[in-house]
Amino acid sequence: MSNMDTADWYLIDNVAQLDSPALVFYQERMTANTEKLKQSIDDINRLRPHVKTHKTIEITLQLLKVGITKFKCATIAEAEMLGICKAPDVLLAYQPVGPKIDRFIQLMETYPKTSFSCLIDNGFSLRAIALAALIAGIKVRLFLDLNVGMNRTGILPEKAIDLYTAAESEQGIEMIGLHAYDGHIHEADFLLREKRAAVILDAISKLTKQIVWKGMSEPVIVAGGTPTFPIYAGRNAIECSPGTFILWDKGYQDAFAEQDFLTAALVITRIISLTDETKITVDLGHKSVAAENVLKRRVHFLNAPAAQAVSQSEEHLVLELGLDHGFQIGDILYGLPIHICPTVALYGVANIVTHHKLTEEWKIISRERKINI
Repeated sequence: MSNMDTADWYLIDNVAQLDSPALVFYQERMTANTEKLKQSIDDINRLRPHVKTHKTIEITLQLLKVGITKFKCATIAEAEMLGICKAPDVLLAYQPVGPKIDRFIQLMETYPKTSFSCLIDNGFSLRAIALAALIAGIKVRLFLDLNVGMNRTGILPEKAIDLYTAAESEQGIEMIGLHAYDGHIHEADFLLREKRAAVILDAISKLTKQIVWKGMSEPVIVAGGTPTFPIYAGRNAIECSPGTFILWDKGYQDAFAEQDFLTAALVITRIISLTDETKITVDLGHKSVAAENVLKRRVHFLNAPAAQAVSQSEEHLVLELGLDHGFQIGDILYGLPIHICPTVALYGVANIVTHHKLTEEWKIISRERKINI
């Protein structure tokens, strides 16, 4: 039986040297998740994983090493991290506005080994980016962002053809394709997710036909995130953008049974007070684990699965354990976050565990709003 299959896979032999709270990544499990991702699609060139989950140079380099060349990100810092890694193809899945346009141009000039692209969803932004590109003497690669149900950014597919046509004729612009993020689809029922995704695929197909009918090149399609990844992975020619796969979390483990990635990131916390006969307090506050969910859905403790959160503040988490729980001051709890992406962003470094031992630290470099540019 491998280390990954055992009930105590998460235990760290030298955990006593680790101050808490701390973020830990398990190397063997990340490696297994990467291999599982590769095996889940017919062509590795259709993978465009999102780096917002891990935000590290080291994981990016590991993904590049296995042949993944396309990436997606949400911030200029994440894009720069990918540029530092010489990632060949990077989509900033965000529409730059104001100073971000100049920063994006700087990225292109500073990291020429990386082909950067970004999103637009309106004529004003199109013209602003085109003007900046002309002034810089370069061409900016663009994807048209579609609103397929998130209702936060993007243009409705049925209204998109005129904007796509205008962008195609704009100097300083190279239109690459269409971007459709469907984060509103996250039902546990796979068949329901599949049914809702089919509506999106139909709208994209209709728009693609319009684009080709007007004599323009067939657009590259970048679609979905983690919940719908298996659906789009089964469709030819669609680039898929899962991100959470590399670390996984309790929320996705519970919701998406068909994707059996391994949880590979935990938060380490210590008991700092025996609050009363049935309660303990640990040093895992709002600043140490994502707190956007209701209190009882923020973290699950692998070595105290019955623990129920009672209250949480900036530096403290109070847990109900019942009588005779047996825990003492200084004991370690291994916490599995419900939502790993914003949890990672709370930490400056991740501590790496290999074969049950802490081996090194990786900087969460793109949690910052700015690296150099």
